[in-house]
Amino acid sequence: MNFFQAIDEKLFYFINGTLANPVFDKIMPIITNGDSWIIFLFVMWFYIVIKGGRKGRTLAIIIFLCVALSDQTSNLIKEYFGRIRPCHTLPDVHLLIGCGSGKSFPSSHAVNNFAAAVLISHFYPHLKYLIFSGAFIVAISRTFVGVHYPLDVLGGIIIGTLLGLFIVFLWELVNKKFKILKS
Repeated sequence: MNFFQAIDEKLFYFINGTLANPVFDKIMPIITNGDSWIIFLFVMWFYIVIKGGRKGRTLAIIIFLCVALSDQTSNLIKEYFGRIRPCHTLPDVHLLIGCGSGKSFPSSHAVNNFAAAVLISHFYPHLKYLIFSGAFIVAISRTFVGVHYPLDVLGGIIIGTLLGLFIVFLWELVNKKFKILKS
């Protein structure tokens, strides 16, 4: 076992086992489950479409492209690395949801949420602390529930942030050329 894998396993057991408690055991599965958030996210999406003006409608379109790109990129990276989830390889995992059959690195939850957080905070900078805090809680919930190593989450945060910055860069190029929104 290499050094990084040993550190990752120790951190995993600390977060997944040592920090486990009845409150987190109830909250983290809700936080990590995308189905729990779907109605809220659609309401927020419609809100920015209706009340956000041209900027909100622009973000509403770009966010779909952003999440589609980040999700597909995450899946390609998972296939390349082929890392098995801790709930399939480690003993005594405090598993709070189904383990799933997918690969572990990177955490798609982290990739998608951080890519979206970068994009949203570009359009609405005053929300950046709230958006990034939410993205981080969703990302770390994946270790709490037992389905990702901490380095899967950290990798997802880095990849998602870079993808979000790439989308913002592309948006700025398009906006500069076509002047969709005033700067």
